[in-house]
Formats: sequence, structure tokens, C-alpha cells
Amino acid sequence: MMHHLWIAKNLWNELLFHAKQTYANYGRFPTRNSLQIMVKKSGLYSQTQQEIAHRIEMAIWRYCRLKRECKKAGFPRFKSFDRMKSVVYSQKDFWLDKKLEVIPFGAIAIVKHRNVSGVIKTLSLKRESSGRWFAIFSVEEPKGLKATNDGPSIGIDLGLRTFATLSDGTRIANPRHIRRYEEELSFRQRKVWRKKRRSRNRKKAIIRLARTYERLKNSRKDFLHKITRKMAATYSMIALENLACQEMAEQRFGKHINDAGWDTFADMLCYKAENAGCKVVFVNPKETTKKCSNCGKIQDMPLSARSYQCSGCGMLKDRDLNAAENILARATAGHAGSNACGEEREGMPLNETRNREQDSRCATTSLSHEKREPAERI
Repeated sequence: MMHHLWIAKNLWNELLFHAKQTYANYGRFPTRNSLQIMVKKSGLYSQTQQEIAHRIEMAIWRYCRLKRECKKAGFPRFKSFDRMKSVVYSQKDFWLDKKLEVIPFGAIAIVKHRNVSGVIKTLSLKRESSGRWFAIFSVEEPKGLKATNDGPSIGIDLGLRTFATLSDGTRIANPRHIRRYEEELSFRQRKVWRKKRRSRNRKKAIIRLARTYERLKNSRKDFLHKITRKMAATYSMIALENLACQEMAEQRFGKHINDAGWDTFADMLCYKAENAGCKVVFVNPKETTKKCSNCGKIQDMPLSARSYQCSGCGMLKDRDLNAAENILARATAGHAGSNACGEEREGMPLNETRNREQDSRCATTSLSHEKREPAERI
């Protein structure tokens, strides 16, 4: 499996080099058919090597599309062995029973996390940096009846001191995952840098460091999966701010914003809400903190002020709770900056981790021609 991953890496780099040379010589990129002809007899299974050609073509045309739309985009890069994570096999190349049988490798002992329901279409063999391998199945399930949800509507204000404040007064504490692993990560990093370069002990230390990062990532995902599942099953409508998380992280508190995983939280909530009969609405985050939820007066709110005291009506309320109520009011009132589930979410930069769930994501309407504004509130 490691050898096939190595071949896939070399094949990716060869196709990308050919695409660059073709554009430099003729002013156009190679077609999918020409790329598929190049991958013949490369040493991989036929469907697997064709899938690499398809990935190259889609990555190039995604770059071209984003450039035409005047969005930030990077051209596909050459890959080292550590950056090549997976190889894909089609439905005819494997069988799943007590063991996983893949044509190039034979029977592989696996640990099933859960039973697979539906018709299995593709298999991805993925290698993590920690050295662990995962078998990922893409499954086609028959469409069933959509669930109904008669729960209340809720507005959610995301933050760092408190991960989420709901408009009904519920608070979800920020677990601050990175703080739990900070000391161990520092220890593992020191171990890596004290080892001799290209030695076996250094490779072992790198694997131990990668496994610590993997535990950190798993703890974060576990937390987000649990709260999103509970919210989607409890509420009939959930209102969130349409935050530009990447831009906010580049300006201030980047480490803590990335650790909180606001983007991942929104992604998970959208695809789980679709199956739970829940509706997710994204609203413009502008002045949700500065606006009084009682009288609508707008006033400045520095980050140091944790309570909102309105100078107009005299209302005194926690700033995050006040913002959550404004988010809910903006979503239910059909505000011009709101986003409704089921429409195309345009004008919002989507990262690579969101592309897989883009078809089931909730989308934006009137913000399609506006740049997402970083919120002033943390």
C-alpha cells in the first residue's frame, strides 16, 4: 500500500508538470482524455490511475473558475510523499466481508467502526501522518422521507470565552482542546528537534508527534459532532452568523479561532440539519453585537465589555446573549443579509475541507456580491 501511494505521488507530479508545460507551450491545459492516456501502465490499478488524472483536471479547472470570479486561488502544487494521502478504488476493485479484499493487495484485516448500509460505490485507502490507515467507503443510500422537527427556533452567537451562546440563555463552554495538549505537543516537538536528521529515532519521534496531533484533532471533532447532532435534533430553525473565519484568524486570535473550529461547526450543523428536518439560516454579522436587542439602538462595544447596557432603553444583558437574540431576530424577520437553506451559497470562500459537503450546505442569497466582513466581536 505504501508503494502504491508512492506511485500515485509520482504520477500526480508527472501529470502536473505536463499540464504546466502544455500551457506554457500552447496556452491551454491538457484535456481529461490526454491525461488518461498518459497514466496507462503506470503500475496502479486502471481505475485508480484514471482517478488521479481526474483529480488533476478538476483541481486545475477549479483554479481557473476561481480566478475568473476574482477570488483567491492557488494553483495545484507538486506533492511530497507525506502530502499524498489516499488512493481511490472503484466498486469492482474490492469486496467487503469479514475482511476487506482489494485486488492489488488481497485480504486486509480491518476494524469496522459501524456496519455499512446502502450500496458501496468507491473505496479510499487513506494514510494519516501518524502511520494509521483508514478505509473510507462512499455509499449510495435510497432517499427516504424527510424528518419533521417541531422544536423552537434559536439564534447562536459563536465566541471564544464561551464557544456558543444560544438566544434561550443556554451556554456551551469552550473546551479549548489545544490547551489540553499544549504541554505534550511542546514535549514531542522538542524530542523531534533533538534527534539527528534523517535518523530512525527522528522518524519515530515524528510519528509520536503526529499521533498527538491526531488525538487533538479527534477530540475537537468528537466535541463538534456531539453538539451539532443534539442541536439539529432539538431545534427546528438555527440562525448563525456568516463569519469570515479565515480572515478573522489572520487578523487576531488565529490560534484560538482555529482551535474552536467555527467553520467545521457550521458545516456539520448544515448537513445534519438536512436529515433532521431542521433549517439553518446564515445572517450578516454586521453590528449584531453593537445593536440593542430590545430597542434597536446601536452603540460601540469594546471587547473588554462583557455586558451590554443600552444607553437608550437601559437594558442590561450579557453581550453574547444580546448578540444571539439579534441573530435570531435578523433571521426570522427576513433580513436582507440572511441566508436560507437550500439555495446556492455564493460569495463565500470555501476551503478544501468544505468541498465534499458543498452540495448539502445551506447557502447565501443577498450576500452573493458582498465580501464577508470579519465581525468585531470575539
